[in-house]
Amino acid sequence: MGYSLEYFQKSVDYIRQFVSWTPEIAVVLGSFLGPFAEAIEDPIVINYSDIPNFLVSTVPGHAGKLIFGTVAGRRVVCMSGRFHSYEGYDFEQLVIPIRVFRLLGAKAVILTNAAGAVNAEYRPGEVMIVSDHIKLTGASPMRGPNVDAFGPRFFDVTRMYTPALRKLAWECAEGSGLTFHEGVYMFFTGPQFETPAEIRAARLLGADAVGMSTVTEALTAAHCGMPLLCLSVMTNMAAGVLDQPLTNEEVLETAGSIAGPFSDYIKKIIERIGEGIP
Repeated sequence: MGYSLEYFQKSVDYIRQFVSWTPEIAVVLGSFLGPFAEAIEDPIVINYSDIPNFLVSTVPGHAGKLIFGTVAGRRVVCMSGRFHSYEGYDFEQLVIPIRVFRLLGAKAVILTNAAGAVNAEYRPGEVMIVSDHIKLTGASPMRGPNVDAFGPRFFDVTRMYTPALRKLAWECAEGSGLTFHEGVYMFFTGPQFETPAEIRAARLLGADAVGMSTVTEALTAAHCGMPLLCLSVMTNMAAGVLDQPLTNEEVLETAGSIAGPFSDYIKKIIERIGEGIP
């Protein structure tokens, strides 16, 4: 299905009934970032299900709400709950949130996710600043008629994970109490965890972590010309790295254990980004 500019504008017009100001930064929260969402000042909360032409989150732990408010003195819009292709959405549908944020006036995007560590030097609870990604499955979210108002038909993604924001992320890491890496995220469609053989292949291809989200949002932000920062929390070692099965409970337990300091870290980044978006 092709989407016109008017399709996305209907979502924006509905949101504007409740939010008159322009958000500076859009944040997509992983399911473990409840403390961050709860700390947003003067929140305006809108259910996804109420927004025309928006999508609905079906994954447990994803609240399914847009939260507008203030963080570290900056006006933000946050997705508390994201959308995935394994929920049954076409790749083309997954452009909707980022394009709506662009029309609302957001100037930069921060994506967060839970990921499995492929790099054997990583450990659960550590954070990877994404420098690049690998996507060998599924269509592009830009498939179909191009909407020129967002970006060109063919666009460069060499620097889609904005170097200046990655540098800022490293600067903000000091004093956070967290351990950081910088590396490559590889997208798998899910919802099943990857096989040990797939993880061995991912490692050979240069991936440091794997996950089931983020890449469609990142590509959409790149198409819109929006500066982008992506942070992956290592919630488990990927399949076959350790001799034990993978469980969603392990993912949630690890993510929950660092949610507090990671939320504080995101706030620090937002404050610094607001000083001058690249």
